[in-house]
Amino acid sequence: MSLPTDAPASGADLEALADHLSAAANALHARLLRALRQPTAGTGTGAGAGAAALSQPQAQAMFEDEVALRQSANGLYLDAARLAASGLGGAQQELLALTARAGAQIAHLEHIRELADLAAELVALAGAVVGGKPEHIPAPLEKIRRHLAALDQAGPGSAPAPA
Repeated sequence: MSLPTDAPASGADLEALADHLSAAANALHARLLRALRQPTAGTGTGAGAGAAALSQPQAQAMFEDEVALRQSANGLYLDAARLAASGLGGAQQELLALTARAGAQIAHLEHIRELADLAAELVALAGAVVGGKPEHIPAPLEKIRRHLAALDQAGPGSAPAPA
């Protein structure tokens, strides 16, 4: 994918991206809380029954990802003027669409590994955007795109096949 290097259409586009990152962080937080309240793997009934239990180190790492997403979003809000000149160009629409889809997926993921992977990919994307490094955007963007496609193909509650 080739990313244009002209300035974004407006600061509102960057704020919208920050809004999507914040929403993804909110979804990650809510999903982590649900996972922490779930009985251990193999017990209970319902949609989460049989899903892998969330360990303390996994929970800590994902809460750190949530904080990183929030910090990235806050950086976008505070530095919108600087980022407007950083060369994101027309890619903001794809960024907005993918971050919105990722946030929606996070809220419904049952497999901890998928949750952790998607959160880490969002953090990498947010870091590239907040750091004003448009040349670092394509790699995490492509990972998120492939991850979401694999999740779509696997269906709700299923884990995609390992890549």
